[in-house]
Amino acid sequence: MDDRDRAYPYPDALSPDRAPAPHPLLAPVAGLLGTWTGTGRGGYPTLAEEFTYRQEVTFSHDGRPFLHYEARAWLIDADGTPLRPSARESGWWRLQPEGRVEALITQPTGVAEIAVGHADGTAVDLATEQVALAPTAKRVDATRRRYTLTGGDTLDFVHDLAAVGRPLQHHLAARLHRAHRG
Repeated sequence: MDDRDRAYPYPDALSPDRAPAPHPLLAPVAGLLGTWTGTGRGGYPTLAEEFTYRQEVTFSHDGRPFLHYEARAWLIDADGTPLRPSARESGWWRLQPEGRVEALITQPTGVAEIAVGHADGTAVDLATEQVALAPTAKRVDATRRRYTLTGGDTLDFVHDLAAVGRPLQHHLAARLHRAHRG
């Protein structure tokens, strides 16, 4: 068996010590590459009260014109101590010419979204194009997500939601800081 027949253990790199260069279409989102962590506040009319959460978001690539996106969150108490896992999602952002973004985002709660939008180098704005639901998932009709880079190492995230019969409205806002460059 030669090297071509072995499974390569570094799927997002050309070798253990060298990541691929970003595809040119990733230029409008290149500032997002890496891992971001921080805290935020959330709420929704169907929830008993507002909540505070810690969030981690990672954007990575393998040299092709799309980003792998992963986000996870934990509810935290007033001291910042995690209480329990909260939201989790992952997906792919497909970059098109002129900063167009097509995002496929799935959640373990049975929600799969296709969102489209635009990236301009400092901000990404995505709005739902379609939502698919597992038979037992809570109804989600639409979302809007905005990611705004400020100062290079701060990422502001705002998420609006239309769910369980409610119109599109504010759901989450977080300020994240760069934990690792991608």
